[in-house]
Amino acid sequence: MSFNLLFKFQNKSRQLKNECKLPFSRLSKNFKVYYDGTRFFYKPKHDLKDKTQLLKLIQNFPEGIAVADLEDAYPSVDHDLKALKAAGEIWLVSNFGFAAEDMAYPNNHRAIKVDDDLKQLFRGIELPRDMIDIEKDLQKNGMKPATNTGKRRAQAQVHGISNKPEQKKKKHGISKRTKLTNSHLSELFKDLS
Repeated sequence: MSFNLLFKFQNKSRQLKNECKLPFSRLSKNFKVYYDGTRFFYKPKHDLKDKTQLLKLIQNFPEGIAVADLEDAYPSVDHDLKALKAAGEIWLVSNFGFAAEDMAYPNNHRAIKVDDDLKQLFRGIELPRDMIDIEKDLQKNGMKPATNTGKRRAQAQVHGISNKPEQKKKKHGISKRTKLTNSHLSELFKDLS
């Protein structure tokens, strides 16, 4: 009885092998898949197993490494990134709403010694309060300012434009551009527009 069962199983496995040649060949050629002879494994961009390996990898990239490249390394990598950030080992810099562009930078603990005279010199520099004065100083030093505050202020006075834009009132009701989903009930919505 057990011999018949084994024979049926072998025949089934041969049939499956013949039916799955195309997916098998494609999977074995895929650079994101590793095949050890019996099983397929997902191959992440960086082969990391734990938080210490993650920290070492980030420290090898002083210019930063994309978090998206690290996310597929192992399941708890997000938790470990947050823990390393909380411990002060790394910096996580995001690009305001674009999560795919988050970067991880190593936090170099070497303290940079700055001379006290240089600190006093830096703190002693006074910048003009008005933007027009800053633009004049830039032009004196041969630099072109990015803005022209004087011209902008003159246009605002001529046209009566205030610095703060006025808030527009929202229209209530259904506009003509709105498509009604219940078109068979259009007579009910005529009073609203």
